[in-house]
Amino acid sequence: MRRNTLSLLALGAILTIIGLALAAPLVAPYDPDAPQAEETLQAPGWRHWLGTDIYGRDQLSRIVWAARVDLLVALAATAMALTTGCVLGALAGYRGGLVDQVVMRLVDTIMAFPAFILAMGITAAAGNATANVVVAIAITHVPIYTRLIRSEMLRVREMEYAEAARTVGNRQRRIIFFHLLPNCFPPVIVQATLAMGFAILTVAALSFIGLGIQPPQSEWGAMAAEGASYIVSGEWWIFLFPGLAIMVTVLAFNLVGDSLRDLLDPRMRGVA
Repeated sequence: MRRNTLSLLALGAILTIIGLALAAPLVAPYDPDAPQAEETLQAPGWRHWLGTDIYGRDQLSRIVWAARVDLLVALAATAMALTTGCVLGALAGYRGGLVDQVVMRLVDTIMAFPAFILAMGITAAAGNATANVVVAIAITHVPIYTRLIRSEMLRVREMEYAEAARTVGNRQRRIIFFHLLPNCFPPVIVQATLAMGFAILTVAALSFIGLGIQPPQSEWGAMAAEGASYIVSGEWWIFLFPGLAIMVTVLAFNLVGDSLRDLLDPRMRGVA
Protein backbone atom coordinates (compact mmCIF):
# COMPACT_ATOMS: atom_id res chain seq x y z
CA MET A 1 0.00 0.00 0.00
CA ARG A 2 2.99 2.34 0.47
CA ARG A 3 3.54 2.14 -3.28
CA ASN A 4 0.01 3.39 -3.90
CA THR A 5 -0.16 6.93 -2.56
CA LEU A 6 -3.87 7.31 -3.23
CA SER A 7 -4.77 4.15 -1.28
CA LEU A 8 -2.51 5.23 1.56
CA LEU A 9 -4.28 8.59 1.71
CA ALA A 10 -7.63 6.76 1.65
CA LEU A 11 -6.55 4.58 4.58
CA GLY A 12 -5.46 7.70 6.44
CA ALA A 13 -8.87 9.29 5.75
CA ILE A 14 -10.68 6.23 7.14
CA LEU A 15 -8.55 6.17 10.28
CA THR A 16 -9.09 9.91 10.74
CA ILE A 17 -12.86 9.59 10.40
CA ILE A 18 -12.92 6.66 12.83
CA GLY A 19 -10.75 8.62 15.27
CA LEU A 20 -13.04 11.66 15.07
CA ALA A 21 -16.10 9.46 15.60
CA LEU A 22 -14.59 7.80 18.68
CA ALA A 23 -13.46 11.14 20.11
CA ALA A 24 -16.65 13.01 19.21
CA PRO A 25 -17.37 14.21 22.78
CA LEU A 26 -13.88 15.72 22.93
CA VAL A 27 -13.60 17.00 19.35
CA ALA A 28 -17.05 18.47 18.69
CA PRO A 29 -17.02 22.13 19.78
CA TYR A 30 -20.79 22.32 20.44
CA ASP A 31 -23.69 20.14 21.45
CA PRO A 32 -24.84 18.66 18.11
CA ASP A 33 -28.54 18.67 19.02
CA ALA A 34 -28.82 21.96 20.90
CA PRO A 35 -30.71 24.58 18.84
CA GLN A 36 -29.57 28.21 18.96
CA ALA A 37 -32.33 30.44 17.57
CA GLU A 38 -30.06 33.48 17.37
CA GLU A 39 -27.47 31.66 15.22
CA THR A 40 -29.61 30.08 12.52
CA LEU A 41 -28.27 29.76 8.97
CA GLN A 42 -24.89 31.31 9.68
CA ALA A 43 -22.33 30.89 6.91
CA PRO A 44 -19.00 29.20 7.65
CA GLY A 45 -16.80 31.44 9.78
CA TRP A 46 -14.45 31.53 12.75
CA ARG A 47 -17.18 30.76 15.28
CA HIS A 48 -18.78 27.98 13.26
CA TRP A 49 -16.25 26.56 10.81
CA LEU A 50 -18.88 24.76 8.70
CA GLY A 51 -21.77 27.10 9.44
CA THR A 52 -25.05 26.35 11.19
CA ASP A 53 -28.31 24.77 10.07
CA ILE A 54 -31.89 26.04 10.15
CA TYR A 55 -32.06 25.51 13.92
CA GLY A 56 -28.73 27.15 14.68
CA ARG A 57 -26.95 23.84 15.36
CA ASP A 58 -23.24 23.71 14.58
CA GLN A 59 -22.64 21.75 11.36
CA LEU A 60 -19.14 20.58 12.30
CA SER A 61 -20.33 19.10 15.58
CA ARG A 62 -23.23 17.34 13.89
CA ILE A 63 -21.03 15.88 11.14
CA VAL A 64 -18.54 14.53 13.70
CA TRP A 65 -21.30 12.93 15.78
CA ALA A 66 -23.04 11.63 12.67
CA ALA A 67 -19.87 9.72 11.76
CA ARG A 68 -20.52 7.54 14.82
CA VAL A 69 -23.98 6.62 13.60
CA ASP A 70 -23.09 5.97 9.96
CA LEU A 71 -19.96 3.95 10.72
CA LEU A 72 -21.64 1.93 13.46
CA VAL A 73 -24.67 1.04 11.32
CA ALA A 74 -22.48 0.16 8.34
CA LEU A 75 -20.12 -1.94 10.46
CA ALA A 76 -22.96 -3.79 12.20
CA ALA A 77 -24.73 -4.50 8.90
CA THR A 78 -21.52 -5.69 7.25
CA ALA A 79 -20.65 -7.95 10.21
CA MET A 80 -24.14 -9.46 10.25
CA ALA A 81 -24.18 -10.05 6.50
CA LEU A 82 -20.63 -11.44 6.54
CA THR A 83 -21.39 -13.92 9.33
CA THR A 84 -24.63 -15.13 7.77
CA GLY A 85 -23.20 -15.28 4.26
CA CYS A 86 -20.12 -17.21 5.39
CA VAL A 87 -22.18 -19.85 7.18
CA LEU A 88 -24.68 -20.29 4.34
CA GLY A 89 -22.03 -20.22 1.61
CA ALA A 90 -19.76 -22.67 3.42
CA LEU A 91 -22.57 -25.17 3.97
CA ALA A 92 -23.86 -24.83 0.42
CA GLY A 93 -20.40 -25.17 -1.15
CA TYR A 94 -19.24 -28.11 0.95
CA ARG A 95 -22.45 -30.11 1.29
CA GLY A 96 -23.88 -29.53 -2.19
CA GLY A 97 -27.07 -31.34 -3.18
CA LEU A 98 -30.32 -30.22 -1.56
CA VAL A 99 -28.61 -27.83 0.87
CA ASP A 100 -26.91 -26.06 -2.03
CA GLN A 101 -30.15 -25.85 -4.01
CA VAL A 102 -32.16 -24.42 -1.11
CA VAL A 103 -29.52 -21.84 -0.16
CA MET A 104 -28.90 -20.68 -3.71
CA ARG A 105 -32.60 -20.38 -4.54
CA LEU A 106 -33.01 -18.24 -1.41
CA VAL A 107 -30.10 -16.10 -2.56
CA ASP A 108 -31.59 -15.80 -6.05
CA THR A 109 -34.89 -14.65 -4.51
CA ILE A 110 -33.18 -11.86 -2.57
CA MET A 111 -31.11 -10.82 -5.57
CA ALA A 112 -34.25 -10.59 -7.72
CA PHE A 113 -34.96 -7.26 -5.98
CA PRO A 114 -32.72 -4.22 -6.44
CA ALA A 115 -30.73 -3.90 -3.22
CA PHE A 116 -31.81 -0.37 -2.34
CA ILE A 117 -35.47 -1.02 -3.19
CA LEU A 118 -35.42 -4.10 -0.95
CA ALA A 119 -33.85 -2.10 1.88
CA MET A 120 -36.54 0.56 1.43
CA GLY A 121 -39.30 -2.05 1.60
CA ILE A 122 -37.92 -3.67 4.74
CA THR A 123 -37.47 -0.40 6.63
CA ALA A 124 -40.89 0.85 5.50
CA ALA A 125 -42.55 -2.37 6.71
CA ALA A 126 -40.56 -2.94 9.91
CA GLY A 127 -40.06 0.69 10.91
CA ASN A 128 -37.04 2.96 10.65
CA ALA A 129 -35.44 2.12 13.99
CA THR A 130 -31.67 1.84 13.85
CA ALA A 131 -31.79 -1.95 14.38
CA ASN A 132 -34.21 -2.33 11.46
CA VAL A 133 -31.95 -0.28 9.20
CA VAL A 134 -29.02 -2.55 10.12
CA VAL A 135 -31.04 -5.69 9.37
CA ALA A 136 -32.35 -4.30 6.09
CA ILE A 137 -28.85 -3.47 4.82
CA ALA A 138 -27.50 -6.81 6.04
CA ILE A 139 -30.17 -8.76 4.17
CA THR A 140 -29.26 -7.04 0.90
CA HIS A 141 -25.58 -7.94 1.40
CA VAL A 142 -25.98 -11.59 2.44
CA PRO A 143 -26.20 -12.93 -1.16
CA ILE A 144 -22.86 -11.34 -2.06
CA TYR A 145 -20.96 -13.16 0.67
CA THR A 146 -22.93 -16.38 0.24
CA ARG A 147 -22.10 -16.67 -3.46
CA LEU A 148 -18.48 -15.67 -2.90
CA ILE A 149 -17.88 -18.17 -0.07
CA ARG A 150 -19.69 -20.92 -1.96
CA SER A 151 -17.47 -20.50 -5.01
CA GLU A 152 -14.35 -20.51 -2.86
CA MET A 153 -15.56 -23.54 -0.90
CA LEU A 154 -16.14 -25.49 -4.12
CA ARG A 155 -12.48 -24.88 -4.91
CA VAL A 156 -10.84 -25.55 -1.55
CA ARG A 157 -12.86 -28.66 -0.68
CA GLU A 158 -10.95 -30.53 -3.39
CA MET A 159 -7.53 -29.47 -2.11
CA GLU A 160 -5.13 -31.99 -0.57
CA TYR A 161 -5.34 -30.52 2.93
CA ALA A 162 -9.14 -30.91 2.83
CA GLU A 163 -8.75 -34.58 1.92
CA ALA A 164 -6.18 -34.99 4.69
CA ALA A 165 -8.57 -33.45 7.23
CA ARG A 166 -11.27 -35.91 6.20
CA THR A 167 -8.85 -38.85 6.26
CA VAL A 168 -7.77 -38.31 9.87
CA GLY A 169 -11.40 -38.38 10.99
CA ASN A 170 -12.30 -34.72 11.62
CA ARG A 171 -15.98 -33.99 11.95
CA GLN A 172 -17.62 -32.27 9.02
CA ARG A 173 -18.29 -29.13 11.05
CA ARG A 174 -14.63 -28.85 12.02
CA ILE A 175 -13.50 -29.42 8.44
CA ILE A 176 -15.77 -26.67 7.14
CA PHE A 177 -15.25 -23.99 9.77
CA PHE A 178 -11.68 -24.64 10.95
CA HIS A 179 -9.84 -26.06 7.94
CA LEU A 180 -11.58 -24.73 4.83
CA LEU A 181 -13.42 -21.50 5.67
CA PRO A 182 -10.31 -19.55 6.83
CA ASN A 183 -8.74 -20.22 3.42
CA CYS A 184 -11.75 -18.59 1.73
CA PHE A 185 -11.33 -15.26 3.53
CA PRO A 186 -8.96 -13.17 1.32
CA PRO A 187 -11.59 -12.26 -1.33
CA VAL A 188 -14.19 -11.86 1.42
CA ILE A 189 -12.04 -9.26 3.21
CA VAL A 190 -11.86 -7.25 0.01
CA GLN A 191 -15.61 -7.52 -0.52
CA ALA A 192 -16.34 -6.51 3.07
CA THR A 193 -14.21 -3.37 2.69
CA LEU A 194 -16.06 -2.40 -0.48
CA ALA A 195 -19.40 -3.26 1.13
CA MET A 196 -18.69 -0.87 4.00
CA GLY A 197 -18.75 2.00 1.53
CA PHE A 198 -21.97 0.78 -0.02
CA ALA A 199 -23.54 0.32 3.43
CA ILE A 200 -22.70 3.90 4.39
CA LEU A 201 -24.18 5.09 1.12
CA THR A 202 -27.35 3.05 1.75
CA VAL A 203 -27.75 4.40 5.29
CA ALA A 204 -27.40 7.95 4.01
CA ALA A 205 -29.80 7.34 1.12
CA LEU A 206 -32.45 5.80 3.39
CA SER A 207 -32.14 8.70 5.81
CA PHE A 208 -32.29 11.20 2.93
CA ILE A 209 -35.72 9.92 1.87
CA GLY A 210 -36.95 9.63 5.47
CA LEU A 211 -36.70 5.86 5.95
CA GLY A 212 -33.40 5.72 7.85
CA ILE A 213 -32.07 7.41 10.97
CA GLN A 214 -34.56 10.00 12.13
CA PRO A 215 -33.98 13.56 13.37
CA PRO A 216 -32.93 15.01 15.75
CA GLN A 217 -30.19 12.34 15.77
CA SER A 218 -27.26 13.50 13.66
CA GLU A 219 -26.82 11.50 10.43
CA TRP A 220 -25.17 12.55 7.18
CA GLY A 221 -28.04 11.64 4.86
CA ALA A 222 -30.67 13.28 7.05
CA MET A 223 -28.52 16.41 7.30
CA ALA A 224 -28.18 16.55 3.53
CA ALA A 225 -31.95 16.18 3.20
CA GLU A 226 -32.52 19.10 5.57
CA GLY A 227 -30.21 21.31 3.54
CA ALA A 228 -31.34 20.29 0.04
CA SER A 229 -34.22 22.75 -0.08
CA TYR A 230 -32.00 25.65 1.01
CA ILE A 231 -29.51 25.44 -1.85
CA VAL A 232 -31.58 27.71 -4.09
CA SER A 233 -31.79 30.37 -1.37
CA GLY A 234 -28.01 30.46 -0.99
CA GLU A 235 -27.44 28.40 2.19
CA TRP A 236 -25.23 25.90 0.33
CA TRP A 237 -23.18 24.78 3.35
CA ILE A 238 -26.10 22.92 4.97
CA PHE A 239 -26.12 20.41 2.10
CA LEU A 240 -22.51 20.53 0.91
CA PHE A 241 -20.55 19.43 3.97
CA PRO A 242 -22.63 16.35 4.90
CA GLY A 243 -22.52 15.36 1.23
CA LEU A 244 -18.74 15.72 1.19
CA ALA A 245 -18.49 13.56 4.32
CA ILE A 246 -20.46 10.80 2.58
CA MET A 247 -18.43 11.09 -0.61
CA VAL A 248 -15.02 11.08 1.07
CA THR A 249 -15.85 8.13 3.34
CA VAL A 250 -17.33 5.95 0.59
CA LEU A 251 -14.50 6.80 -1.81
CA ALA A 252 -11.89 5.99 0.84
CA PHE A 253 -13.37 2.55 1.53
CA ASN A 254 -13.53 1.80 -2.19
CA LEU A 255 -9.90 2.80 -2.74
CA VAL A 256 -8.72 0.72 0.23
CA GLY A 257 -10.77 -2.23 -1.05
CA ASP A 258 -9.11 -1.99 -4.46
CA SER A 259 -5.69 -1.86 -2.81
CA LEU A 260 -6.48 -4.92 -0.65
CA ARG A 261 -7.56 -6.80 -3.75
CA ASP A 262 -4.18 -6.12 -5.35
CA LEU A 263 -2.42 -7.06 -2.12
CA LEU A 264 -4.25 -10.33 -1.42
CA ASP A 265 -4.47 -11.64 -4.99
CA PRO A 266 -1.10 -13.11 -6.09
CA ARG A 267 -2.08 -12.72 -9.75
CA MET A 268 -2.34 -8.96 -9.27
CA ARG A 269 1.22 -8.95 -7.92
CA GLY A 270 2.57 -10.80 -10.94
CA VAL A 271 3.13 -14.05 -9.01
CA ALA A 272 2.38 -17.21 -10.96
